[in-house]
Order: sequence, then structure tokens, then C-alpha cells
Amino acid sequence: MAPSRPSPGPARVAVLGATGCVGRHLCAAFAAEGSEVVAIARRYVPQVAAHRFLPLDVAGSTVGELARVLARERVDVVVNATLGWGEELHYTNVQLVERLIGALARLPSPPRLVHLGTIHEYGPVPSGTSLSEDTEPAPENPYPKAKLIASRKVLDAVRDGALDAVVLRVANTLGPHPALESFFGSLAVRLRGTDPATGIELTIADARRDYVDVRDAVDAVVKAARTTRADPLVNIGSGRARGVRELVDELVAAAGLPPETVRERRGEVHSRGADWIQVDIARARGLLGWHPRYTVGESMRAMWETVCADQPLPARQPG
Repeated sequence: MAPSRPSPGPARVAVLGATGCVGRHLCAAFAAEGSEVVAIARRYVPQVAAHRFLPLDVAGSTVGELARVLARERVDVVVNATLGWGEELHYTNVQLVERLIGALARLPSPPRLVHLGTIHEYGPVPSGTSLSEDTEPAPENPYPKAKLIASRKVLDAVRDGALDAVVLRVANTLGPHPALESFFGSLAVRLRGTDPATGIELTIADARRDYVDVRDAVDAVVKAARTTRADPLVNIGSGRARGVRELVDELVAAAGLPPETVRERRGEVHSRGADWIQVDIARARGLLGWHPRYTVGESMRAMWETVCADQPLPARQPG
């Protein structure tokens, strides 16, 4: 299937959740391809200094207030890269999307919406399954359940003719400037201050999961923003399930540490992720002309280099 693209030219893109670990990459990627970026988030961070910044709580705004902001900014594309956990689960993942859909519907010429969902919306599947867009979602945990509700609201609006939008269900990401609360982001920080002679013990899930480089995921978003009136649901991943232990070893190697630095500790892992995740990326290839470019080794090296640059070494304890 050949991608259907609008006429080339500069675009004005509003990125919601612009200060998050994916949002910052999105702002930079859209700016690099010549678009004007409006970075929208509750609080400013220096990483978005190059872009126009609007401090706005989208979920806390009324539909009318949000519609007026988007109309005033004259944006061609809105990317929803917001994320909420814990007490903000419904507020950020569902209420925000309800307000956003309502605001876009009020505009005379609504901008295209690219909504970032998660591959976890499908829930657990049997080992060996490749998750296609036709897989019936059946999530078991609160976070993917909330994300699924939001994605379905966007898809319903598209099918009703109210919006030109696409939902990208994205696999977990690796690469530069990771979320420090993520498994590999937190592990990189721990390795930063680890003495190889001592090493660390880690309980590692006996699981195989699909991870995609954040730069590849962002490239898919940029392509989806330019591909209008096409299929409204696309899965994004590397297309391959990898063992978590294998990925840990890749990060250790990227850090230049000996393989035995991380010793596996026995115990049960309480993880939000499924034991098997592999993404079918055929639609992304055909519809968006997209494919992953970065290897796991390249992703882990970029992760390690940016964590080293961004995070100070922990203070040594006197002993």
C-alpha cells in the first residue's frame, strides 16, 4: 500500500506532553524537518527552550478553552504524547483525550491528530504471536485499560467522520534520554555508579518483549502526521521479541563493563509488561513507508551516553 501524503510544505505542530521523554524527541524531530513547534505541557523545562512553549493543563482545561488555544495557534497537526500513572491514570489518559476530541471538533478545520497509544493495549497473548492491528485488545492492568479507552475514543471519532486522526500503538522504547523510572533507564543509572568488581544483583523477568528505539518511534509519528485520511490504527515496534536478559547484556556491553557485572538474582518479578510481546509492523511499512533503523546495540549505546551526560555520579559512601 503506497503512503498517501499531503502536499509538501511547512506545518505547525502542537506537541502535548512536550516535556516528557518522548515529547522532547518529537519537538526536536518536527523542528528538524522544518515544522514550527508549539510545545505544550504543564511545566516548562529547558529542553524545549528552542520552541514556542505554552504552559497548559490540557486535561484540566474546558473544551472551549482548549479549542480557543488551538485556534489561536493555527496548528496543522496535534500530537498527543501525554502519559499518566497512578492517581492521574484516568485524568491524563482518558479525560484529556475526551477534552481534546471535543476541542478539535469545534474548530472549522480541525488539525490532524496523532495519538500515541501503547502496544500493551492488546494485553497478554500466546508466545509466538505477532500483534497486528486486527488482534482483539484484552488488557488486564489499569494503565493499558485506560490507554485503550482513550484510543477507542479517537478511533470512534475518526469512524464517525469527526476527526482526521491516527492512533499509533507503540512498543516500549530504548535509546537516548530514557525515562529514568523505566527498567532500562533506572538500570543505566545504577550501572553509572557501579564498581565492576562488586557488580549488582538484579531480578530479571523471564520474558521476551519488543523494544523500539525512541528515534524510530518518533520518525513514525512524523510520518503519520503527514499521512492523512488513511487507516486510523498502526502498530509501531521493532518487529522482534527479545529476551530481557539479552537486552540487559546489551546495556552492560554498551557501558563497557564485563558481562558478569550484572548477576541474576532469583525471585518473582512483578512487571506491568506481558511475558511475550512481538509487534507486526507490516501496516507501518506499507502505510507510512516506515521501518526501524537502529539496532539494539546502537540504542543501548545512545542510552548509556546520554545517561552518563545527564546524570551525575552518585556520591561514594565512606567505608
